[in-house]
Amino acid sequence: MAKGMRRQGRELALKIIYSLQDQDSSLEEVFADFWANFRFRDDVLGDPHDESHRPIPPEVREYAEGLVRGVADYLERIDQMIEELSTNWALDRMARVDLSLLRLAAYELMARPDVPASVAINEAIEIGKIYGTKDTPAFVNGILDKISRACRPAGS
Repeated sequence: MAKGMRRQGRELALKIIYSLQDQDSSLEEVFADFWANFRFRDDVLGDPHDESHRPIPPEVREYAEGLVRGVADYLERIDQMIEELSTNWALDRMARVDLSLLRLAAYELMARPDVPASVAINEAIEIGKIYGTKDTPAFVNGILDKISRACRPAGS
């Protein structure tokens, strides 16, 4: 899968993970609702470059859903690690976009050895520049660096 398609998959996964914080539905219901209502121009995670009328390539959709499923499967471990390594920040006090980004990248660091740590962290930073605040990149970088050191041996 091309680099741009993985970025698009991560951005879509971020939007789904963000929306999960308000859901009591099953993942399948969330996915069905998300793909049926795929429009972001006017919502909080909208991007002026989103082409809501263009279909999502199947491989991008599969990649995004795989990331979301991974986050859901590892959520308890991810949240525990984020809380342990984010000094003076409770999860419920973090900005929702920041927490969603942390969960996504932490999953990649913890469970996706095929994704280099530097790529997982850099992607979170770059996506944070688009969807987060001016403080998001530094905030997620600091926590993800700690998670990376805890989960991956040096040089991986």
